[in-house]
Amino acid sequence: MQRAEGREAINDSSDGSAGIAHPEAAVDRFDAARGIGRLLVLAAVLVGAVIAFAFLPAAAAQPFVLALLGLLSVVGVFTLFAAAIGLLRFGSRREGETIARAFLDGMSDGLVLADAEGRLVYANAAYARLTGAEGERDLRSVERAFGGDPVGSDAVFRLSRALREGRMAVEEVRLTRPLAVPAIAGARWYRIAVRPLALGDGSGRGAVSRLFAGDRRTLAVWQIADITADREQQETAFQELQHAIDYLDHAPAGFLSAEPDGRIVYLNATLADWLGIDLARFEPGGLRLRDIIRGDGAALLAAAEGTGESRTEIVDLDLLKRNGQSLPVRLLHRVPYADGAPGATRTIVLNRSRGGDVEDDLRAVEVRFNRFFNHTPFAIATIDRRGRIGRTNAPFLRLFGPQPGDGRRRFVDLVVEGDRSSLETALEYAFAGRSDMPPVDATVAADGARSVRFYISPIADASEDEDEMATAYALDMTDQRALELQLRQAQKMEAVGQLAGGIAHDFNNVLTAIIGFSDLLLTNHKASDPSFQDIMNIKQNANRAAGLVRQLLAFSRKQTMLPQVIAVGDLLSDVSVLLERLVGEKVKLAFVHGRDLWPIRADANQLEQVVINLAVNARDAMPKGGTLTIRTRNVAADEVAGFPYKSLPAADYVLLEVEDTGTGIPPEIQGRIFEPFFSTKEVGKGTGLGLATVYGIVRQTGGHIHFTTEAGRGTVFHIFVPRHVQAVPAKPKRAPDKPPEHADLTGSASILIVEDQEAIRIVAARALASRGYSVHEAASGLEALDFIRTSGIPVDLVVSDVVMPELDGPSLLRELRKDHPNLKIIFVSGYAEDAFARNLPPGEVFGFLPKPFTIKELVTAVKETLGQ
Repeated sequence: MQRAEGREAINDSSDGSAGIAHPEAAVDRFDAARGIGRLLVLAAVLVGAVIAFAFLPAAAAQPFVLALLGLLSVVGVFTLFAAAIGLLRFGSRREGETIARAFLDGMSDGLVLADAEGRLVYANAAYARLTGAEGERDLRSVERAFGGDPVGSDAVFRLSRALREGRMAVEEVRLTRPLAVPAIAGARWYRIAVRPLALGDGSGRGAVSRLFAGDRRTLAVWQIADITADREQQETAFQELQHAIDYLDHAPAGFLSAEPDGRIVYLNATLADWLGIDLARFEPGGLRLRDIIRGDGAALLAAAEGTGESRTEIVDLDLLKRNGQSLPVRLLHRVPYADGAPGATRTIVLNRSRGGDVEDDLRAVEVRFNRFFNHTPFAIATIDRRGRIGRTNAPFLRLFGPQPGDGRRRFVDLVVEGDRSSLETALEYAFAGRSDMPPVDATVAADGARSVRFYISPIADASEDEDEMATAYALDMTDQRALELQLRQAQKMEAVGQLAGGIAHDFNNVLTAIIGFSDLLLTNHKASDPSFQDIMNIKQNANRAAGLVRQLLAFSRKQTMLPQVIAVGDLLSDVSVLLERLVGEKVKLAFVHGRDLWPIRADANQLEQVVINLAVNARDAMPKGGTLTIRTRNVAADEVAGFPYKSLPAADYVLLEVEDTGTGIPPEIQGRIFEPFFSTKEVGKGTGLGLATVYGIVRQTGGHIHFTTEAGRGTVFHIFVPRHVQAVPAKPKRAPDKPPEHADLTGSASILIVEDQEAIRIVAARALASRGYSVHEAASGLEALDFIRTSGIPVDLVVSDVVMPELDGPSLLRELRKDHPNLKIIFVSGYAEDAFARNLPPGEVFGFLPKPFTIKELVTAVKETLGQ
C-alpha cells in the first residue's frame, strides 16, 4: 500500500492542541494483514450460522434467528453508545500504537523490518529516501540495496550471519556510489545495524514491540544511517589537527611533553632537529628526560614537579645531542595537576647557544655560569638570613631531594639531629662575615647512609636589602668514607696479622724445643715409668698450643699450604657428613650448588677448615635451631660490579656462601669479628681464632671474604675464590707419604745444623746424633758459612732456620751455591714455604720442615732428603 510522504497521520489531541505530523511509512503490511484476518473470521462465523439455520426446520430455526438478530442489535446499540461517549473510535488506531508508528515513521535513520524469508514487513520513509525509492514497488530489501557493491555486500553478509546467531551487530561501510543514485553523487558512508526482534512474548518494551504486540513472529530489525557528514567533519577536524601539529613542529622554539616518570611522549621537529633525533624513528615513551639532559639537570625538573601546584618554572641547563655535544637551553617548564596528581609536562625549549635566539655578551655569560653552576660536582645552595635554602643547583637537588611545596626549608634540617649544632655554628660564622670556618661533616637526614662534607662561605657583597647571606657547598663523601673505613680495617687487620705472625714465630721456636725435649725424654722413659704420663701431658699440651699457633699463622697468612686444583662441589660433598654431626639435629643443613662450577686452586684441608669454622659459628648463632644453607655458583668478571664491595677486583670467581637464620651480628662488633682472640662466647668456650683463621686462609688463597647481616634474620658470609685456569691439567700436590712405622731412620752422613735458638739446635743435634749422623752446629748463617769454608770437614746436608740475624737462610743458600752447587739443604721455619721460596733462584730444590716438629719428623725429613 503506497502512501505519499508529508501526509498528516494523526490529529487527535483532545485538548485542541496542534496535531503531530509525520511522514507515513513507505511499506506497512502488518495492519492490513491483521484487519483482513479479522474480517475473514467474522464472515466465516456468519456464513456458518446461515448454513446451520438452513438445515433446521423453520419452526426450530426461528428462535435461533431471533436470538442472533437480538445479539446483533445489542452489539449495534452498544457500539453506538461507545462511539458517542468516545470509548470507541472508527478509522483510528490506539494512541500508544499511533505514537509508536509516528516515532518509527519520523526517524531520520532508515528502519526496515523483515520476516524470516526476507520479505519487508515495515519500512519507514527515511529508508525510502536513502535507497531512492519513489514508491512501494521500488523498495528493495537491505541485501539487494547493498548487494551492488562488494564492500557493502560483505558487510551485509556478516550482519546476516550475526542475525542468524541471534546477536546484534553493527558495520560501517564506504560505498563508491550512494544508494540513491539519482539524488546524490560521490562516495558515501553508511552505518548498518541489525538485531533480531521476537514479537508477542512480552519481552519487548520498545516502540516496535508495542506496535506489534500480540504477534508471535521473529523479525529482523535493520537500521541504516548515512554518516557521510560525520566522516567529513572528522576529516576536517583531523586536517585542522594536522595543521596545528605542523605549526607546532616548525615553531621557532622547541617543545616537549613528558610523563611524571620521565618518559618523553612528544617532542616537536624543531627540538628533534636541535638534538639530532630522527622523528621517523621516535616512539612515544622510548626516550627519557635523563637521556637528553646532561648531568644532574633532570633533578631541576623533578624539583619543579614536586611543588604540587601548576606554575611555570624557568630552568637553565644543557641538553645532550646525539653526537655528544651540549646544547644550552632555557626551559619554560609547567606541570599540570589534576586531583593532586601531576600530569604530562608542557615544556618550551629556547635555544641559547651561540647563533641561537639571543646573541649578546650577557647571554653568553649567563649560559657559561649556568653550565658551571649545574655541572659542578659540588652541591651548591644559597642561604637567607633566617637559615632557609634559596637557589640551588642540580647536584644539590639530586643529593638532598626536591624542595617542599613552598620551595623553602631550613638548611640545618638537611642533616640528622646530632650534626645540626655544628652546622648552625658554621652558619653563624658565615653570617658574621667570617670565612675561616672549617668544613663540617654530617649525615644526610633523608638517607642515613650518605655522608656529606659542607663548606660554608659568606656572601661578601651582601647588602641589608638582600636576603641571601651565605653560600653552602656540599660534597658527597659517602664512597670516600666507605673506602677510608675499608682501608682502616685492612690496615688494622694487616697490623694484627703482622703481630700474630711474629708471636706465632716465637711460639713455634718455644714449642719446637718443648716437643723436642719431650721426645728425648720419652726415649729414656718407658710407659711403665711414673714420669712417662707427665711427659706425655707436656707433649700433648704443646701440640695443642701448636694448633693455636697454626691458627695465628693462618690469620697472618703465613702458614704452610699445599695448594691443589679442586672442585668445590666435591669438597663440600666430602665434608657434608662431618657438618651434619657438627650442627646437630636442631639445625637443618642444605646445599645449593650452581651448575658447571669452575675449578679453584687452594689447600683442600684449609678450605674444609673454613667451611667447618663458619658452620660452627652459624650453629652457635641458632641456639633454638634454624637452617644452615651453603651455596655455590660462578661469578663472572662482569658481575663483580653488581656487588657492594668496592675492594673486590673484577675477575672470575667461584662464590661460596654460608648462610644461617640466626640472631645476626650486632652492629657494634661487626668491625671486629675477624680479629684474633676476639670472641663473644663465654670464657673457656672459644679462643676467638675461628673467624680470624677463616679470614687468613681465604686471603692467603687469593680470595676475598665479606658478610651481610640483619638482626633477627641471620648472617651470610660471601667467600670469593679466584677461578683457576690452566691449559694442562695439573696433578694435585699432596703431602709426602708417611714412612712405615718401623722404617730405618738411621744414617751416617755429615749434617750441619744452623739455628739461632740454642734449645732447638740442641734438640736437633741430639736427635740426629742418636741416629748415627755426624752432627755439627752453627748459631748463625755467618758462622755456618765460615765453618764450611774453613773447617775442611765435608758436609752432606745443611738443616737451616729461615729467619736468623745477620744472614738468613735463603741468603746462606745463595752463598753456599757459589762453591757447593750440589749441597743439599732443608729449611726449617714457622712461616709458610711460599713466604721465603720466592726469594730463592728459580728452580732451586730444597727440603722444608715446618715448625713445630717432632724428632721423628726431623729425622724422617733428613732421611728422605739424603735419599738413603
